[in-house]
Amino acid sequence: METKPILSVTKEVTRLCLIDNVILAIRDKWSQGDMGPIFIQQDNARPHINISDEQFIQEVSRGGFDIRLRFQPRNSSDLNVLDLGFFHAIQSLQEQQVLGPIDELVHAVQTSFDKMSSHELNNVFLTLQTCMKEIMKVHGSNNYQTPHIGKGKLERQGRLPLQIECDSNLINEVVSSLNH
Repeated sequence: METKPILSVTKEVTRLCLIDNVILAIRDKWSQGDMGPIFIQQDNARPHINISDEQFIQEVSRGGFDIRLRFQPRNSSDLNVLDLGFFHAIQSLQEQQVLGPIDELVHAVQTSFDKMSSHELNNVFLTLQTCMKEIMKVHGSNNYQTPHIGKGKLERQGRLPLQIECDSNLINEVVSSLNH
């Protein structure tokens, strides 16, 4: 199948990329025992589709998965998993290639995404979770240091978690402060 060159990113291009690539990859790689909810976070760029986009919702409703779109909170790079590591990881893979036209860049990003391991993605999401926990500790402020948990060492010891635990007292404190 021959693809048309991408001249500009529009809502239609974004929708097609989500449906033809992202949703397909989720269905292929996600554990069938865990059908969701699965959240796809978009930044607030104009070409991104609305979270209630009918075509997107119709497509994701097939196959039993619960896949939802969300926009990241504005001005929240510390909570943007894409900024925390995904873009960096893909960019470092993509920079290993010499590129010409935009189609080559698109292909390089796609290839880099395909090469990205679940291990690398887990590390990005662990960083996101540690940032979220620190933000909770400082009551929503951005006055904190990004914690380093020694992911490499933990992995070598076979103790790298898939998720960061959060003390129930901290959760209760945050919920209480939000309710007041």
